[in-house]
Amino acid sequence: MTPRPDRQAMPLSWRDRLVPPGVEGPHFLRACWAGTWVFTAIAAITTAFPDPMAVPIAVVSLGLLAIGCWAMLWAFQRALQRSRYEFIGVGGLYFLAGCAPRSVRFSMMAALALEVAVALAAAAVRPFTASAFGILVPVYALGLSGAWGARHGKFPPRAPDGETSERGDPSRNGDDV
Repeated sequence: MTPRPDRQAMPLSWRDRLVPPGVEGPHFLRACWAGTWVFTAIAAITTAFPDPMAVPIAVVSLGLLAIGCWAMLWAFQRALQRSRYEFIGVGGLYFLAGCAPRSVRFSMMAALALEVAVALAAAAVRPFTASAFGILVPVYALGLSGAWGARHGKFPPRAPDGETSERGDPSRNGDDV
């Protein structure tokens, strides 16, 4: 069977792999990757020139940490509102497990993995320098991942009032034999 002309497989560019076309919330993905690339560049330069780059790596790392913390708190507040009507778990909210398209989850978790790898590598190569501030940066990707999940994630609905299920019934605490 020949593929339809509009469905021919076209190779994705690296930009389309990082921010897949047509996904919800592309601004979260773009922001996540922008911060990740800025941190990666600063960390690489700091590893080569630790003394003159001490202040820039500290400023970038603390700035990304602050943005990540703010995004995590915003995501948590938004998830609290949605949890009245939907089952939202921490794994789904911050790690996008089961609530995001595969391409979005892959992109956000790849940014998180890159931040962790760069932070650990920079701190290992230059211990006892400002490169250690990089360990704080993965909060940024995790926070933006949570913000995407809180805003665009698809979670299962809660049972309507009066109906209970074993999973949603607070009287079922797991002690029953």
